[in-house]
Amino acid sequence: MTLEILAVDDSRTMRTMIRLALEPEGFTVHTADDGVHGTEVLEGIAPDVIITDINMPRMDGFGFIDAVRQTDRHQSTPILVLTTESGAELKTRARNAGATGWIVKPFDPTKLIKALRMVSG
Repeated sequence: MTLEILAVDDSRTMRTMIRLALEPEGFTVHTADDGVHGTEVLEGIAPDVIITDINMPRMDGFGFIDAVRQTDRHQSTPILVLTTESGAELKTRARNAGATGWIVKPFDPTKLIKALRMVSG
């Protein structure tokens, strides 16, 4: 089963690392460089899972999660937060906004793949 992923991160290096970790495992990876771009990309795709950073220009991860959850199409799409942040209050804020899970950078590709398969059910 091929999973479609949208990865939203302002770091080109991080987007490339996600792509390099997932594509050899059979995932289809779409990328966006911030929350605004992410909402634009979402108009044309229906990903199985969304990965988002928190700290980004124009629209941060919290704003992006809010925007995703306000659309009927993506209300139940799993969202994993992939960030350098690890504070409990940020995790709570992300969960309250509608995030499914939280992974701290730098990520372990094997754990990321396992998490994606788990949340995509």
